[in-house]
Amino acid sequence: MADLFALTQEALSGMDVELVDVERAALGLLRVTIDRPEGVRIEDCEQVSRQLSRVYEVENIDYKRLEVGSPGVDRPLRSEADFNRFAGQRVEVKLRQAVENRKVFTGTLVASAQAPEQDQGKAVFGVEFEAKKDDIQVVNFTFDEVERAKLDPVLDFKGKKR
Repeated sequence: MADLFALTQEALSGMDVELVDVERAALGLLRVTIDRPEGVRIEDCEQVSRQLSRVYEVENIDYKRLEVGSPGVDRPLRSEADFNRFAGQRVEVKLRQAVENRKVFTGTLVASAQAPEQDQGKAVFGVEFEAKKDDIQVVNFTFDEVERAKLDPVLDFKGKKR
């Protein structure tokens, strides 16, 4: 699967999109998730789909259906670059090891440059969260300590970000 991700990333290198994920799903579905800073347009999905169809055919990648889409408002954070890019945004982070009997933290992402220190040369990130009413705390972690992370925007009843 890593080879498929690398192949897809290389195929999209000249395009103005970022590859977020490549996933094989049931019944031969190959799902490719892309992103752009200004948001993914339908034209981007069409262009990526045409490009990948040609590349996958040449490379003999077996699939029945190709689906290209955006990551949505709860975009997964998969790299240190994602953590730096989305600093200041509301996130949900699940750590591999519990910190004070807790693994999942929801709050504002703090980038490595704003974190208190470097941990053995590794970037340190943080999540500011409300532990109790009016008690803001920060949990610090390295990228290696993250099991999964995603954006967690607050949506109002009309579906718009606040």
